[in-house]
Amino acid sequence: MNKLILHIPHASEYIPDLTKYIVDQKTLTQEVLKLTDWHTDDLFSFENACTITARFSRVFCDVERFSEDSQEIMAKFGMGALYEKSDNGKTLRIVNQEVRNYILQNYYWPHHEKLNKTVEQQLKKFGKATILDCHSFRNKPFYRDLDQNPDRPDFNIGTDAFHTPKELIKLSKTFFNKKGFSVGLDWPYRGAIVPLAHYKKNKNVQSIMLEVNRSLYLNENANSRSKQYLKTKGVIQEYLKLLHENCNLF
Repeated sequence: MNKLILHIPHASEYIPDLTKYIVDQKTLTQEVLKLTDWHTDDLFSFENACTITARFSRVFCDVERFSEDSQEIMAKFGMGALYEKSDNGKTLRIVNQEVRNYILQNYYWPHHEKLNKTVEQQLKKFGKATILDCHSFRNKPFYRDLDQNPDRPDFNIGTDAFHTPKELIKLSKTFFNKKGFSVGLDWPYRGAIVPLAHYKKNKNVQSIMLEVNRSLYLNENANSRSKQYLKTKGVIQEYLKLLHENCNLF
C-alpha cells in the first residue's frame, strides 16, 4: 500500500532573513500571526505518511505560489512566491532580482525538489502517488482573498481537474458531511499541489487539498488551541486513515 504524501506548506512562523523587511518587528509578527496555518503540522501528523513541511514562513517564501509572478494571480497584490506586501496592502519588504534569485534557489526550489523526489519514490515503488495538501483558513476572508463571501464552510476541499479523481472528491465530501460538517468544494480556495514535472502529464499522481476552518480549533484572532482542538484533530486523523486505506482504489 502506497503511503500518503502530506504537504504542509504554511505551518511555520520562522523567517530566516529579516534584512530586506522595512516594517518593524511588531508589524511583521502580526502578519505572521494572521497568515500562518497554525498547528497544521500537528493536526495532520500521521505515521503512515511521507510528510513534506516547509520550515519557513509563507511571509518569507510561499511555496504554494508559482515562482514566476507572471503566472501567479496573487502577485498583483504583492503576494506572489515572495511576499512584498501585507494582506492590507502595506509594503513589507523590497524584493530585487538578487533577493528573488537567492530565496528561490535556497528555499523555494529545494522544497519543491523534496516534494518531487518523494512523489518519484512512490511512483517507482507503487506506480501511484497520492498527495494531500494540508491547510487551514480564517473564518472571515483576508482583505486579499479572491472570494469575499463571509459565510465560510467548516472544511474546504480543493481539487485539480486532471489530478483529483471524482471518487476521491466524493469520499472526502461524504466523510465530512456524515460528521455533520459543512464542506466547500473549491470554495473558498481551489486547487491542489502537484510537482511541475508531473503536472497535467501523469494521472497516477493524484492530489487533493483539505483546508480546515480555524474556528474549529483556534481561539479567535490568536494562535492558541481552543477547547475544540483535540476533537477537530481526531476528525482529521480519521480522514487521513480513510485516505490511507482507500487511495489505491482510485
